[in-house]
Amino acid sequence: MQNGRVAHDDLDDVAAQLYALTPAEFTAARNARAAAATGDLARGIKALRKPVVAAYAVDLLVQAGELGEALELAAALREAQDDLDAAELTRLGKQRRALVAALARNAADLARDRGVAVSAAAATEIESTIDAAVRDPAAAAAVLTGRLVRPLTATGIEPVDLDDAVGGSLPGVVAAAPPPRDDLAERRARRAAEKALREAERLASEAERRLARTDATLAKARERADHLAERVAELQADLERVQGDALAAESAVSDAEHERAEALADAQNARRGADSARGAVEAASARR
Repeated sequence: MQNGRVAHDDLDDVAAQLYALTPAEFTAARNARAAAATGDLARGIKALRKPVVAAYAVDLLVQAGELGEALELAAALREAQDDLDAAELTRLGKQRRALVAALARNAADLARDRGVAVSAAAATEIESTIDAAVRDPAAAAAVLTGRLVRPLTATGIEPVDLDDAVGGSLPGVVAAAPPPRDDLAERRARRAAEKALREAERLASEAERRLARTDATLAKARERADHLAERVAELQADLERVQGDALAAESAVSDAEHERAEALADAQNARRGADSARGAVEAASARR
């Protein structure tokens, strides 16, 4: 059938087969298929454009079934963006860049395995196209046809330009309906509650650690205070004993001073007696 959907599907089927060929094989095969067809299908086949190397490499990647993980990541990124989860966005962004780079290398290797040279510029375009598919649902749908003709670029602001990007029909993209506001609010409230719980648990843990530190400090302080109190008691006993010894020593000094005074008086009296006796002796000697 050549009318409506059947003719349209026929063109897409032929295009998918042609875009599985290398760019060098494409033109001759396209012309042969167009010559074998009739009417609108023949004209549609004839209008198919040869893919550039980057587009061909990405088509090979789709045919190998290696884009599924990237598009699952794209859905996770969009959900994280809807939830305004900055930490998750950062983590997924790093994962996205690593995955896109790995898939781009795989696509280039698939092309080289089929004898198609991939320049540095083409490698950059391959990575740009896969990145666009990850970022933009419409670009992903276009890439997944396996009929990409030219590379794609995502600016992150405007929708990806898909004009003349696909050989055959461009699939319509039904945008996923945003989650109901109540569900979104509930998820955000849950995340906020979980964050508050984590913060409360962190503060409780920190308070418990501080309490343990202060308990240890208090125990050491009490131990030192008890030790010093015992030392003070010992020193006070020593002081009282020394003070008693000092009083006794002062009393001994006083007694010794009194005894010395008496001894001095006795010595002085004795010297005077001796002097008087000496004078008498000398007087007696003089009278002889």
